[in-house]
Amino acid sequence: MAVERGKVIGYLPQDRPPFGAMVSLGFQHVLTMFPATVLCAILTGFDVGVSLFASGLATIVAVLGSRGRIPLYYGGSFAYIAPVTAVVGASWGGHRVAQVGVVATGLVNILMGLLIQRAGKARLDRILPPSVTGAVAIVIGIALAKTAMDMAAQNWAISLTTLVLTILFSVYLRGRGLLGMLPVLLGAACGYAIAALTGHVDFSPVREASWFALPKFQLPAFGAPGAWQAVLAIAPIAIATIPESTAHLYQISLYIDRLAEEMQRPPLRIKDLIGLNLVLDGLSDMINGMLGTSSGTNYGENNSLMAITRNYSTAVLAAAGAIAMALGFLSKLSALVSTIPVFVTGGLAIFLFGVIGMQGIALMMSEKVDLFDPRQLAIGAVILIIGLGGNAFEGGNIPIWGMQLPAIATAAVAGILLNLVFLAFDRWQVPKEEPAAIPAAGGND
Repeated sequence: MAVERGKVIGYLPQDRPPFGAMVSLGFQHVLTMFPATVLCAILTGFDVGVSLFASGLATIVAVLGSRGRIPLYYGGSFAYIAPVTAVVGASWGGHRVAQVGVVATGLVNILMGLLIQRAGKARLDRILPPSVTGAVAIVIGIALAKTAMDMAAQNWAISLTTLVLTILFSVYLRGRGLLGMLPVLLGAACGYAIAALTGHVDFSPVREASWFALPKFQLPAFGAPGAWQAVLAIAPIAIATIPESTAHLYQISLYIDRLAEEMQRPPLRIKDLIGLNLVLDGLSDMINGMLGTSSGTNYGENNSLMAITRNYSTAVLAAAGAIAMALGFLSKLSALVSTIPVFVTGGLAIFLFGVIGMQGIALMMSEKVDLFDPRQLAIGAVILIIGLGGNAFEGGNIPIWGMQLPAIATAAVAGILLNLVFLAFDRWQVPKEEPAAIPAAGGND
């Protein structure tokens, strides 16, 4: 299908680019998700090859499960690192025991998705209004600011050069065909080339890696004595990822419908598919748990990439999934991607993480959230301070009453509960009587 209507260039979810463009655009998605997914695997001690393979498979399953309607990429979730590592390190735990908790997380998401499909989106919007999902999206993006800056700080000159070039590519190549849709890939390539020419790239991992290697797949230990403990430790974190996933879907729906309007095509309103989206999130976690890696989520970084490039094609996401699966077996290629210096990806992260936060603001603006309303103002304020302030504690966990609460999850729950309090008061509040009308002065006409 043609993607250019007048001067408008972009791909809607069910558009399919030419094969060459699909591969290059897909690789850009892989490049965007690669650092976080690999780091998540390293921090939790799971096999990197399995994590890459599961990431790609989960994305393809989500594309097929949504019949090409929902463009989201799946990768490893940082929200689960603390409970997963705790289970792995426990005397009753281990990686296969932790996988049981990951599978249980998938079941929680699926059940929530089915419940929402039955109850309807309108009821969900009362529990998760834009003031909650928008503020959570802002927190997700801005909470990663320190991570991006730490990465960039390893070499400010090259990271800032990468950042500026990527931004310039995204602004001044827009509307110029395929190149205009590859700003992150082009920025990363330039940063990588500069790093290599200045001696900052170590190619020894590529030389030492074999061409092919079988990922270390392993099944969860459902019968282990600590299996139920793993479920109780890991599955409740879905409370954080459900509003996060909802925010991601609402964000990308906003941008897709804007592009559809510019292309004079009907709006797709994929935000109405939130129940299906959570079911697909659950399938992603179940794939991860059954193959041998930590819980996943759909990636705000890839949402940012799509918003920047105006490329929402699910065919491209399926291509990215296939590339990620291949990386799980192609050790040389995986090793080559892993040689990209942290400061180069840091330059990209400053841009991509910032766009996540800006999308949260755009969501609230689009949904006309009234920030002069004290209730909406309170919900957003509480989420922002708990989420951002809590993330400043070690490990992003808030120490309270002897517990370590994940900051973003706690912020999301606080916002949801505060909104429910307001809903309860609104229901119980006795309506005020209307004042009696004052007769007009003077006699009858």
